[in-house]
Amino acid sequence: MPRNAPLVIGHRGASGYRPEHSRSAYELALAMGVDAVEPDVVATSDGVLVVRHENEISGTTDVAAHPEFADRKTTKRIDGQALTGWFTEDFTWAELTTLRTRERVPEVRPSSASFDGAQPILRLVDVLDLVRAGSAEHGREIGVVLEIKHATYFDSIGLGLAPLIARDLRSAGWAEGELPLIIESFESTVLEQLRTAGIAASYVYLIEAKGRPYDLLVAQGKQALTYPATVEPAGLDGLVGRFDGISVNKRMLLKGPNSIVDDAHDRGLQVFTWTCRPENAFLAPEFRGAGGREAFGDYEGEWSAIARTGVDGVFVDHPDLGAGFFRG
Repeated sequence: MPRNAPLVIGHRGASGYRPEHSRSAYELALAMGVDAVEPDVVATSDGVLVVRHENEISGTTDVAAHPEFADRKTTKRIDGQALTGWFTEDFTWAELTTLRTRERVPEVRPSSASFDGAQPILRLVDVLDLVRAGSAEHGREIGVVLEIKHATYFDSIGLGLAPLIARDLRSAGWAEGELPLIIESFESTVLEQLRTAGIAASYVYLIEAKGRPYDLLVAQGKQALTYPATVEPAGLDGLVGRFDGISVNKRMLLKGPNSIVDDAHDRGLQVFTWTCRPENAFLAPEFRGAGGREAFGDYEGEWSAIARTGVDGVFVDHPDLGAGFFRG
C-alpha cells in the first residue's frame, strides 16, 4: 500500500551541504531526520566496495592532485560511453585511503566545496556501521538504499559486484532483514543475483528517462526493452514477482499527465523518484527562478507536483528541506 508520506532518502548523504558520500554528509543526513541514506557502490582492484557515485573519481576526489597516481589516468568505455580519468578498479583500497573527497558541482554548491580535502573515502561497510550507530543515537530505525553501479562492466573485468555486496552485507549484519535495506540498480541482472543469493531486502529497479539498461543491451542488443517501455503497463507486468518497486527519473513523473505511479501501485510495486533538489540548476525549466544556477527556485512547486503522484519515496540532497516538505 502507498504511504501517506513518502520515504525521505538522503541522496549520497546530505549531498546538498557536504561533499557526497563523505562521513559528514551521512552524519548530517541522519541528524536531519532521513528515513534512509543512499550509498552508491563500486569496487577497488582488491575487491573492496567503496561508496562513490561513479568508478571514475576525478570529480569527487583530489586524485588529480596526487603526482604518484598521474600514470593511472586513462580512458575507458563504461556502459558504452568513453570516459577519461581515474577509476577505482585501478587502485587498491590502501591507495584510495590517501585520497580526500571533493564537491562534485562546486559552482552550484560552493558552501559544500568549502569542505573539500577534509575527509577520506568510505567503504560500504563504513556506511552500514555508521547508519546502525546513527539509528541508535537518534532513537529511530534508519535504512540503507544501496545502489549498485556498473555491474555488467565490473563483471567483464573479473570484479563481480554481487558476491562482494553479499559478503559485506553479511559481515555487517545487514543481510538477514535485521535492518531496513533496499537494493537498487539500473541493471536487473545483478538484483536477481542478490535475491537468488538470499539477501533479505526490497529490490528496486532504477529507470532512466531514456535509453536501455546496459546489461540487457549487451545480452539482447536493440531487442532489449527500453526504460520508457518498462514503465508502460505491459512492461510493469514483466516486473511483478521479480522486484518490489521501481525508481524513476523525476522527469518521467513531471512530463505531462501520466499514470506511472498508479499503474505500478495497481501491480503491487512501490515507486521512488530521484532527485529532488532545490537549485535552479536541477529544477525542471518551469520551476526555475532568478539568481543563477546555484539559487533556489520554486522547488516547492516541483516537489508538490511530484508528491501529488503518490510516490512512495523521494531522494533528496537537502534532507532538512525534504523532511520538512514531504512530511508537512
